[in-house]
This record gives sequence, structure tokens and C-alpha cells, in this order.
Amino acid sequence: MLRYLPVIVLILAAGRAAADTAPLTADQAVKLALQHNSQIIQAEANVLDARSGLWSAYSNVLPHASASLTRSGSFTRQSTGQQSFGTFVLQSDEYNLESYGTTQQVGGTWDVLDLGAYTGLSAARQSMRSAEFSREATRSNVAFATRQQFYAVVQAMHQSRVNSASLALARDSERRVRAMFEVGSVAKSDLLQAQVATGQAALDSVTAANTVLTQRIALAAALGLREAELAPVDSTFTDTRQSIDSAAVFNEARKNRADVLAAEADYKAAELSLRSAHWSRLPYVSLSGSWSPDVTHSSKYDTLSAGGGALGTASEAKGGVSGAVALNLDLFDGFLTDSRIAAARGHLVAARETRDALVRNLEGQVHQAILGYEQALEQEDLATTTVESATENHNLVLQKYNVGSATILDLVNSQVQLQTAQSSLVSAKAAIRIAEAQLDQVRGRSQ
Repeated sequence: MLRYLPVIVLILAAGRAAADTAPLTADQAVKLALQHNSQIIQAEANVLDARSGLWSAYSNVLPHASASLTRSGSFTRQSTGQQSFGTFVLQSDEYNLESYGTTQQVGGTWDVLDLGAYTGLSAARQSMRSAEFSREATRSNVAFATRQQFYAVVQAMHQSRVNSASLALARDSERRVRAMFEVGSVAKSDLLQAQVATGQAALDSVTAANTVLTQRIALAAALGLREAELAPVDSTFTDTRQSIDSAAVFNEARKNRADVLAAEADYKAAELSLRSAHWSRLPYVSLSGSWSPDVTHSSKYDTLSAGGGALGTASEAKGGVSGAVALNLDLFDGFLTDSRIAAARGHLVAARETRDALVRNLEGQVHQAILGYEQALEQEDLATTTVESATENHNLVLQKYNVGSATILDLVNSQVQLQTAQSSLVSAKAAIRIAEAQLDQVRGRSQ
């Protein structure tokens, strides 16, 4: 027993240190998990990635505009050359040339009739919806996993209390047997059996206490916290039984399940992506234009030969407009379009199967969740009856043992049966809470 004392002291100290803080409820645990869980962060990143694809798709259908201010210059030094006129060749004078220019321009292009780009935009919108629904599905999964782990902690806490009560009961029985042994009412073997039962109960109690700590560590990890930062867990089991209508649950799940909606949106996006890839082979119309509000140009021409001189020119335009309408057709793009079509077709096949599999399995998941809930309710009823019977049986065996009509083995067996019944009741209560959380997840209810 002494070797287990440090563990018990550590657990009791942790409980006293956390006693001043408010107990953590299941809803609060879910709230923390939705803020810090790594799966949620990854889902948010996927939404940002889908939004990037949506902006990229918009860029293919919206006009592009640009503005520029250009200052240019060119310099030619000591240039010579020849000019030919039929059979006559004239030697040109040596000269220097300087030229400067300033241009301001605003221009733009717009593919006004590109069916592939417009369909790609629709596909990007569906991909965005799919990412958002997937984020909600991830939140639902995290919420369910958190509740499941929360009630695993609660179950471990109740089990620890059951084992502590069993240990107290075993010690009380050992004291009674020891007192009877000292007056010669029972044999030494009865005392030894009582001591064995006490030792086993003590070991079970320490194991249960360690299980509580282990489950708390797992819950803290799910919430993104250290175990020392985790508040004490509210271990109250509230009775919230509800009647279940299978058809209503299925209809609610078909309408609200985020993973089903995400799969449907992904399938539509894949359809549109394939259509966009095919339509990219079609011709498209584009507009282009530019406006130059101010253009200036000047040049200086110096003749270096004898008798030469300098000649300067300058020009200025207050505005200029140009525009064009083009009908374009990509005749060959190095199989880029074929690659897009193949990739889109593969995505479509995978998306269709994912959606169909979810829809096929949805009814089975609903029935499984309802059966799990009903089974947990029946187990609680049965466990409650069993605890009542085990308690009454233990009291009867204890009375018989006190008057010598029952053996120590009978007493130990009654204690074990009572502990087992109490443990089953704790498991059934925790199973009800987990089954309720699974029903909410199957229904697609918000966290």
C-alpha cells in the first residue's frame, strides 16, 4: 500500500489545487476545442485556399486595367553610313542624335465572352461552398470527439469513486473479520481472504485514480491545453432522456449534415470544372484598349561635317485613344487542355463516389446511432436494477456472515458483485451522454 501513496497524494493535491476554479462542463470543453484544435485550424486553412481559387477564377472573367508612365531616351554618337539609289552610292555625313520621350497611358483588356472562364468561376464558387461545409463537418467531428473524451473523464471519475467506496467497504469487512478472529469466531483463512480482498480493492482504487489522470491528459490535449491548466471536470450525470423518431432524424440528417452538403458541393464543382475544361476549346471574344492623355517627344540632330549644323524637333499630343475587338481560338496548347479535362474527369468520378457513399451510409448511421442510444438507456435501466439487487444481496450476506450462516467467500463475492453492478451503472450513464452526442452529430446539429 505504501508504494501507491505518492500517486494518491499527487492526485489529491491536484484535485485540491483545482478546487477553487469553476468546474468544466461539456459545452465549455467543446468551445475550447473549437478554438484550439489543430483539425479546426487546418479546416480554416482549407477555406482560405478555396477563397484563393475563387479570386483566381474571378480574375479570368473581370477586366484587367493598368497604367504606366514612361520616360525614354536614346543617344547616337558619330554615326556614319551610306545611302544607295540604284547604282549611285552616297556617303552620309557624320552626325550625333539625341531623342527623348514621355508617355502616359492607361490600358485594359477584357475577355467578355469566354464560356470556359465563366464556368470555371461557377466551379470555384461550389468549391468554396464545399470548403465551408467541410469546415462545419470538421467542427462537428471535433465537438463529438471532445464530448466523447469529456465523458470518458467523467466515467473514470465515477469509477474511481466506486472503487474508493469498495475499498472502504473491504476495509470495514476486514476489521469485522479481524475482530471476530481475535475472539475465535472465524478461522484465520477467513482473515486472510478478507485481507486479499482489501488489497485487491486498494489496487483497483489506485488504478482508477491513475485512469482519471490519464483521461484528463487526453482531454487537455484535445483542448490544446496542458493538464495542469485544465479545470476540474463537472462529473454530473443529468437525466435527459428523449424520444426518437427515426424518419425525422434521417430527414434532419439528410438536410443538415455538413459532410453530405460538402460532398454535394464538391460534386457540382467537379461537374462544372469538367465543363469548363471542355469549353476552353471554344473561341472567345476579347476587348482591349488604351488611352494616352499626354505624349511628348523631342530630338536633336547634329551634323559633324564642315558646314553642318544642328536640327531639333519636338512634338506633343494631348490625348490618344485606341481599341480593338478580337476573336481568339487556341488551336494547340501542347495538350494543356487535355490534361485539364483528364484531371477534371478524375475529380468528378471521385467526388461522385464520395457523395454516393455518404448518402448510402447515412441511413445506416442514423439507425446505428438510434440503436446505440436506446441500448444505452436499456443498459442504464438494467444496471440500476442490478445495483439495487446487489446492494440488497450484500446487506443480506453481511447479516448472515455476522451470525455465522455465510462464509467470508460469500461476503467477498457479494462485494465484488456490488462493485461490478455500480461500475456497469457508471458505464451506462456515460454511454447515454456519448450516444446523445453521436445523435446530434448524425443529425448535423450545430455545436
